[in-house]
Amino acid sequence: MTTLRIIAFGYFVALMIAASLNYIPGLTDEDGLAFGIFALDIFDDALHVASALWALAAGLISHRASRIFLLLFGALYLGDGVFGLFTGYGYLDLGIFTNPSAGMSFTLVRVLANLPHLALGGFALFAGLKLDRA
Repeated sequence: MTTLRIIAFGYFVALMIAASLNYIPGLTDEDGLAFGIFALDIFDDALHVASALWALAAGLISHRASRIFLLLFGALYLGDGVFGLFTGYGYLDLGIFTNPSAGMSFTLVRVLANLPHLALGGFALFAGLKLDRA
């Protein structure tokens, strides 16, 4: 079992937890915001489950599949997080198509709302590029 395969399995777990946030009592407030910061809808849940299954499949298949997952997933999620800082919405959940741009903002709430995608995407890219040891 290689480091990248283990990391892919870790992404499976993390993404399944993200997909379940709306369904755990007490994690969302009366406005439907997870941790009082961001709203997750069915598109977000579907994205997280699909990404989790991709991570699981990559981890089960091979080191090479895990590296490809980490590189592609990392680029997509990191880009989505950066895009979220600039527009208020991401492209992976189709938010940019259903909402007008909220403009660029680096407020604490906007940064925290995009931090999961920035962190997950950034680490995945780092792992795929720098931790590639078969």
